[in-house]
Amino acid sequence: MTDIPIAVDAELDASGLSCPMPLLKAKLELNRLASGAVLKVTATDPGSQRDFRSFARLAGHQLLHEEVEGGLYRYWLRKA
Repeated sequence: MTDIPIAVDAELDASGLSCPMPLLKAKLELNRLASGAVLKVTATDPGSQRDFRSFARLAGHQLLHEEVEGGLYRYWLRKA
């Protein structure tokens, strides 16, 4: 795993979930966080790349970083 120097306020493990569940769970988690908070999401669904990129753009959140390693997809989202 790559060490990314981004402080996170919450983490969500959506491993094993298929589209659209990783995104839906991330939306619920973001709803309970304050504006400016960072959520780290780990998923195993390859479709999550498209979903998280589009979601961040459309919802106004900032996708700080994303990485793929060993079948794991990780996203760092800053809540708008």
